Amino acid sequence: MLKLIVGIGNPGSQYAQTRHNAGAWFIEALLQHYQLTLRLEKKFALELAELKLGGHNVIIAKTTTYMNESGQAVGACAKFFQIQPSEILIAHDELDLQSGAVRLKIGGGHGGHNGLRSILSHLGSPDFYRLRLGIGHPGHKDLVHDYVLHRPSVNDKIAIELAIDKSVALLPELLDGEFNKVMKTLHTGELT
Repeated sequence: MLKLIVGIGNPGSQYAQTRHNAGAWFIEALLQHYQLTLRLEKKFALELAELKLGGHNVIIAKTTTYMNESGQAVGACAKFFQIQPSEILIAHDELDLQSGAVRLKIGGGHGGHNGLRSILSHLGSPDFYRLRLGIGHPGHKDLVHDYVLHRPSVNDKIAIELAIDKSVALLPELLDGEFNKVMKTLHTGELT
């Protein structure tokens, strides 16, 4: 059962609308949908809120660290609240998916993603859930750094926001542990 949902990105207004912050956009959409407000928890380097939904209590959080230090925040929060890796969902940008695609998976490596690399290091386990929000790929690895730190095109931003809205709508099923159903819905693009 999920107990912690974290969106990772970079702090500051200069990064707020960049592709690398797609995970943070997911958290902002959740907050808006459930009318929640984040509060800063400096000891975790997170902003967080608590959501009570369908008998579940879950912490919704956004990192205040830079992407490559995301694991410090996630690890500190998980340790304090005694949350296991398998009870954590990390929402993040995903270069290997086109803009607007979204996938849910558990486990795996970091795939070159510095935020996931840091989280893997601090949790000591790959067994957490990932909400992979597609941002597309610039075409060559040498272009990635600049690409993720810039705003998406208007059409790409709309596609990403639609994927986020679809993911937010599936949160009740996700919290009920219906991971296979959520995966199927996200991966086929059909809302049930």
